Amino acid sequence: MTRNSALDQIHLQIMWNRLLSVVEEQAQALIRTAFSTSVREAGDLSAGVFDTRGRMLAQAVTGTPGHVNAMAASVGFFLERFPAETMKEGDVFVTNDPWLGTGHLHDFTVVTPTFKDGKIVALFASTSHVVDVGGRGFGADGRQVYEEGINIPIMHLAHAGTMNESLLQIVRANVREPVQVEGDLYSLAACNETGSRRLVDMMREFSLDSIDPLGEHIIEHSRAAMLEEIRALKAGTYKNAMRIDGYDKPIDIVATMKVGEDGIDVDFDGTSPVSTYGINVPLTYTQAYASFGVRCMIGGKVPNNAGSLEPVRVTATEGSILNAPHPCAVAARHAIGQMLPDVVLGCLEQVIGDVPAEGTSCLWNPMLLGGHGLVGDADYGKATPFAVNLFHTGGTGARPGKDGLSATAFPSGVRNTPVEINETVAPLIVWKKEYRTDSGGAGRYRGGTGQVMVISHAEGAPFAISSMFDRMIHPPRGRKGGAEGQVGKMYQRGTGTGMKPKGRQPIPAGETLVLEMPGGGGFGRPYERPAAEVAADVLAGFVSREAAERDYGVVLNDNFAVDEAATQQRRAQAAAE
Repeated sequence: MTRNSALDQIHLQIMWNRLLSVVEEQAQALIRTAFSTSVREAGDLSAGVFDTRGRMLAQAVTGTPGHVNAMAASVGFFLERFPAETMKEGDVFVTNDPWLGTGHLHDFTVVTPTFKDGKIVALFASTSHVVDVGGRGFGADGRQVYEEGINIPIMHLAHAGTMNESLLQIVRANVREPVQVEGDLYSLAACNETGSRRLVDMMREFSLDSIDPLGEHIIEHSRAAMLEEIRALKAGTYKNAMRIDGYDKPIDIVATMKVGEDGIDVDFDGTSPVSTYGINVPLTYTQAYASFGVRCMIGGKVPNNAGSLEPVRVTATEGSILNAPHPCAVAARHAIGQMLPDVVLGCLEQVIGDVPAEGTSCLWNPMLLGGHGLVGDADYGKATPFAVNLFHTGGTGARPGKDGLSATAFPSGVRNTPVEINETVAPLIVWKKEYRTDSGGAGRYRGGTGQVMVISHAEGAPFAISSMFDRMIHPPRGRKGGAEGQVGKMYQRGTGTGMKPKGRQPIPAGETLVLEMPGGGGFGRPYERPAAEVAADVLAGFVSREAAERDYGVVLNDNFAVDEAATQQRRAQAAAE
């Protein structure tokens, strides 16, 4: 296939677009067939196609950066264990090893070779978060990875079309939700099969014996486009740091970014050492979210693949919390890893100017459990045992020119799981789910608001929360004069008992759990926000009347309209001070 003429280039672009649609159909097949609500409702997954050398050619738009970018590295580990020339039609491979997959045991990665006319032509890979892998359960309490659940090395999930029943028996015997977990393994295999069929159809339609020429075109053009954008930046070295809550003590994330002709290097030397709890981050997950932070501002229009990822290089000192070696506990690696885009944006602010303020970043996805031995010393009685992961979050930071997004997961991109679904699959009642007034940092552009959730056991029994939250001590910072977002809170409504941001904690029988999620930082000076926009925020419940006057200098009358004279006087007085 020649690639010199304009017609050839158009032809290649058409095939490239078709490949993107193939992997998106792959992802949608995973969502439709998944058993776990984390995949089916929240979209906590990834899907992509790779050449036989393990280079990612295309990823589905549906999915999370942590899964996609870490999975991009993990396929190489599969090929080290099972070289492409040894694979057979009907083979399917699997692992949930945190250092060979996407960072913790709850993510299963499945790789399937694609054959056309008896010859291997590509690999499809997919990842999803499953509800349970045994051990302590999803949470930050583990001290070593051995406590956190079953660890499946890279092995056959299916061999020449026959499922590995011995492996499935072992999995079923070690998890609390065997039907859901086994069902998700089948869904991962099914979505890869869907991608394989669609790719072969595409190859026949375009009379292709190999996708290697197309793959080279994709990688070369993506690399060149990414480097073109990087070379337009001001070369130099830029630093930023962020302090976050951690488990038992604060954690400092320190980043140094070097921008040069051959790409961007991000190094996290100076970051806090590994924790003795399960919040450590394997390097592949660090690389995934740090590179995503760069891609948010640089090369955003270039499709994500091996070519566009190559010019962004991420390193961290082994033994730091961002390059935790085996056997460190890593179950809640997202609580730290998802902070990295905000840290990287702080470096990029020095390069390109305005960038979004800091947001909640860390998901507020409580793992709720009930059953014998899971609720402390309390008697669970005959209440229905359950384990369910609720995906929710606070607000994002305000953006240059726009308010932050409320109750929206950045950087992960997962969706909030519907209350009705959670109440269907577990004996829970969600009494309240609403925006948290005044949680978004004040600014010319307001930070996104968090949300308040009130939850109890539907049968009146005790239950437990395995929390993996952050931003309860150290708030998201604003930019350009914007205020901090509010920190989060977690407590028992009846007694007012405060609860820790991380760790498994029981909620007594008849008690109610309250989650107040953080808001994002503001952008720009609050008094520059038009008074009419502040009044609209008050009517919408995002900002209280008191905060409108205190933070924005906007005085409202009894009808919630702006009192122009009083507002001008208040703002003038503040300017004089």
